Amino acid sequence: MPSTFRIPRATPTGLLGRALEAYARRTYGQVPDNAYVLWHHRKALRAVLSFEAKVAKFDALDPHLRTYALLASAGTIGCSWCLDFGYFLAHDEGLDTMKVREVPRWRESEVFSDLERDVMDYAEAMSETPPRVTDAMVAGLVDRLGVPAVVELTQMVALENMRSRFNAAAGLESQGFSDVCELPLATVRR
Repeated sequence: MPSTFRIPRATPTGLLGRALEAYARRTYGQVPDNAYVLWHHRKALRAVLSFEAKVAKFDALDPHLRTYALLASAGTIGCSWCLDFGYFLAHDEGLDTMKVREVPRWRESEVFSDLERDVMDYAEAMSETPPRVTDAMVAGLVDRLGVPAVVELTQMVALENMRSRFNAAAGLESQGFSDVCELPLATVRR
């Protein structure tokens, strides 16, 4: 389903616009729809790009756990764009796409470890309104992952909440990024 663009799609112009489009096409094969929305507010666009570049350097949390948490969060919020892009990134990063496909049904699936399940439960708990995070959840994750990894996990899920809620509110839908990995887009739980 194509994006509805509740906020009108802007046309990137000038040197920055050409650079943005060239980078996106080279990196992702196409320009993400949220770039067209953010183009309306260049300061917001630059802030998001700068923050995302810094976040990409985080390394305290296992990348598989990060991916599962982000997809669980996006699924809880109902952002098909984020699930689509997340599948693409997981494929691009060499993660087991058959396992990634199971994230939306992680409670029933037998492919995840107890730690992976706890990470996805935490991501969902953070993404619900109101959040249902408990002291026991955090303590269990700190015991197994360490404080820096739990801080990173918490920040990444909070960031995914921002991404997913922005994209959903802007009317952005699955853009077909996951088509390259031949991974069917999961059904979003509501």
